[in-house]
Amino acid sequence: MTSSTAPLATGPSTGDPVCFRDLTTIRVGGPIRTLVTATTSAELVRAVREADAAGTPMLLLGGGSNLLVGDEGFDGTVVRIATTGLEVDDTRIRVDAGVEWDLVVRTALDHGLAGPEALSGIPGTAGGTPVQDVGAYGTSTSEWLETVTILDRQTGEVEVWDNARCGFGSHRSSAFKYTDRYVVVDVTFRFQRSEMSAPVRYAALAERLGVRIGDSVSAREVRDAVVALRTDRGMVWDVAVQDSWSVGSFFLNPIVESVPTDALGSPQFTDPKGIKLSAAWLIENAGFHRGYGAHFGRGTATLSTRHVLAITNRGDATAADVVALASHVRAGVREKYGITLTPECRLVNCSLD
Repeated sequence: MTSSTAPLATGPSTGDPVCFRDLTTIRVGGPIRTLVTATTSAELVRAVREADAAGTPMLLLGGGSNLLVGDEGFDGTVVRIATTGLEVDDTRIRVDAGVEWDLVVRTALDHGLAGPEALSGIPGTAGGTPVQDVGAYGTSTSEWLETVTILDRQTGEVEVWDNARCGFGSHRSSAFKYTDRYVVVDVTFRFQRSEMSAPVRYAALAERLGVRIGDSVSAREVRDAVVALRTDRGMVWDVAVQDSWSVGSFFLNPIVESVPTDALGSPQFTDPKGIKLSAAWLIENAGFHRGYGAHFGRGTATLSTRHVLAITNRGDATAADVVALASHVRAGVREKYGITLTPECRLVNCSLD
């Protein structure tokens, strides 16, 4: 439990404490001391500035799809980003940080714009996309991102950054990751005026579409195929599907200077920082199969039955259960390959160490 003597945030109808398990896709995490919901960009900036001025610990919460908070919760102010602004100007879409990412994809297609179709079905909000450089099926949001409006908590100023300033390049990297200094307020993307997709780059997607890598097809066909693939893997959030009760891919694909002998069979990709290996391949070949965890600990957290990169809540897991399984899997991969996997999600008041 949090240590402050101030009352906890409570639900408007039940009066029960609001917990992260109510607001995240993995459905674990303890109580929130103070919850502020920002429905406009001005409210978002003001809420952050007020928390900072008061010296109050502050945590931003978007769609809750990439966040794991410990069972003690958060003894401070949680600013829930629920901003809704979305504007289309020719090939540009400017979107507030709180807008559901998949709505951006659907809006692009509805306006005859191609580019983000391979990023369909990804949970979370637009504000999280530049932080994680969200990507899937061979493409990433940074390819289409034009500008980001941010609040610099250190200076208190609101600034507009172009793509080059955002620190994209290496796998899932950005200037916004691993720092609380910047708050994403809105993002502007520039897509292509076309009914045809960007070239298909991912083998599984090409196979699903029945085309060759590099081919283009209808952008809507790509969206439908991607949503089907993600659904098959339990990577589209659905309250009725416990394989989707996760933070998505728990671990990043590791980047190494040289590939260990035992890992030579792993898929390998070039990266500005070295050689990128498949975390899923390493996990599976270290002995952790789909559904692993039913007999580990309390059995309430397991690897997805469809996808070994996802750690799932089977109904009544705690954050401690999830962390224990993640630490166990990471230790197994390290023991076999000498590679320490890094969490892709944000960990708050919990650690794998």
